[in-house]
Amino acid sequence: MKCAPRFAVLGRLVYAPRLVAQEPDRETPMESIDLVIFDCDGVLVDSEIVAARVEAELLTKAGYPIEADDLARLYAGLTFKDIMLRIEQESQQLFNASLIDQAELLIDRRLAAEVRSVEGARAAVASVTGKRCICSNSRTARLEATLGRSGLLPLFEGVIFSALETPSGKPKPAPDVFLHAASVMKAEPRRTFVVEDSVHGVAGARAAGMRVIGFTGASHTHPGHADLLSEAGAETVIRRWADFPAVLAALAEWSEDA
Repeated sequence: MKCAPRFAVLGRLVYAPRLVAQEPDRETPMESIDLVIFDCDGVLVDSEIVAARVEAELLTKAGYPIEADDLARLYAGLTFKDIMLRIEQESQQLFNASLIDQAELLIDRRLAAEVRSVEGARAAVASVTGKRCICSNSRTARLEATLGRSGLLPLFEGVIFSALETPSGKPKPAPDVFLHAASVMKAEPRRTFVVEDSVHGVAGARAAGMRVIGFTGASHTHPGHADLLSEAGAETVIRRWADFPAVLAALAEWSEDA
């Protein structure tokens, strides 16, 4: 019996779950992929930790002490509005809605001064010769600004999708932004791969019927990060963009067992 592929992750082997060999067909492995979707914050640009620091400072001043690392670990991938709502439900503490506007302004300022691309991201994106796009919970204006400052914008001209600006306006972990992108890009969800750094992003992509590669190469990563992404549904997890082309090609040779 042929075994599923395995990948080295954080010094250990992680097996891609529920994979079976495809029957031979006329397509090459990469031709079986309709679309590759990249998350932006914490995947292409090292911005997740910058946002977490701003949001943690605001929440602490508002009476809910929390460290940036803890906020990133617990809530990465969510909008600040959803983070506040979840904390309110968990702690029974209410926040002033004005914090959202404050966070937007302060994060944009900090990103303008600090944002950098994740090492190897440009080459990894450029290795995708087929259709590619971005799906993010951030606003389009912020995405274009951060991608522009990090030199990645030319790789995604016209194919940036903000969950907040889709017809439903529902952010991840809702699958809406992924499905909207697939529809616009004329891609089948089952033939689409998504690269995500957060549990919420992985959950949204899986709910959309897409295959997911987890990523832990940005500054907000933490012990157990890869395990959480795998448990959420990522088929495998990488921590270096240099590994991405080979991993994508290997996974493209396999189909998930229904």
